[in-house]
Amino acid sequence: MLLNDRIKAFSKLGKFLSQFKNTGYEKVNTIEYTDDFFDKMIQKMSTAVHYNGWFTEENVIFSIQQWSNALTEKNLIDWLSPYSLEKTQAKTIGIIMAGNIPLVGFHDFLSVLISGHFVLIKQSSDDNQLLPFLASYLIAIEPRFKNRITFTSERFKNFDAIIATGSNNTSRYFEYYFGKVPNIIRKNRNSIAVLTGNETTEQLEALGEDIFRYYGLGCRSVSKIMIPKDYNFESFFKAMYPYHDIMNSAKYANNYDYNKAVYLMSNYKLLENGFLILKEDQSYASPIASLFYETYDSITTLSEKLESDKEKIQCIVGDLFIPECIEFGQTQNPQLSDYADGIDIIKFLAKIN
Repeated sequence: MLLNDRIKAFSKLGKFLSQFKNTGYEKVNTIEYTDDFFDKMIQKMSTAVHYNGWFTEENVIFSIQQWSNALTEKNLIDWLSPYSLEKTQAKTIGIIMAGNIPLVGFHDFLSVLISGHFVLIKQSSDDNQLLPFLASYLIAIEPRFKNRITFTSERFKNFDAIIATGSNNTSRYFEYYFGKVPNIIRKNRNSIAVLTGNETTEQLEALGEDIFRYYGLGCRSVSKIMIPKDYNFESFFKAMYPYHDIMNSAKYANNYDYNKAVYLMSNYKLLENGFLILKEDQSYASPIASLFYETYDSITTLSEKLESDKEKIQCIVGDLFIPECIEFGQTQNPQLSDYADGIDIIKFLAKIN
């Protein structure tokens, strides 16, 4: 199977996913195999929501839309053009996936297959409904993928490389078990926003998307803000108000009540608005319904701190001259070349022999 064949197959998958939007589902009969898969896709989306209490219909559709937008033939060609993948010697790449947000492991799945390798997948039980179904659609489009995709719940055997995503604790196990083969092992990372106090209302409202999308469970979700001393939170809280309906989620509301109670019993100084707790803390990983903040004296000292902590940070949101900064509201809209932990997975896969 040539690279162009693989690109065309994934672009057709993108067209299939384009039928499912948060404005409604619209069946397009000209899309290949729609008659066979459209209704089943709706059922799978519903199953995913019932399987995981954090997977709302809105968030599942949001994830699907992001992948639909990404999987165009042009995007795929532009993404892969810097690499030499036509003569890939196919190997079996094991992927251990997380399950914190819908289709969180899809980029790894895409990367392995489009590079010309075989993929062996172990999914999290929290997110094991959608990907096998999308794989079945991909196989219908391009049957030569059938012997290249394997899902398993057993311990991996007969693999040539590993891509594993987990926590700082599980990474130690991964490194022990998979350390003798080429590997990418991901640990905990969090995303932050750098505020100056000069942000517009529109920027702060967009920041709410970075904070609340997926209930803050993604590594690209903003879990901490860096602010100048004497920062006035009034504009920040006003901009967050449009997201107050998040408390309609019982799981989120329970976490809000629990964490607030724990903080108050510990006599921590808090700021809160009825659905988001702000706590001053040097850590990066804030609990659900909480957002940590830390003050800085100057952009220079802040840059030095962020550089020293770069292994803990996934994304930096802001409107500054820090090269890594991305725009407000864009953390959950990554491009195909926005690699997790900054590790170029295609380059990694191209070198395996």
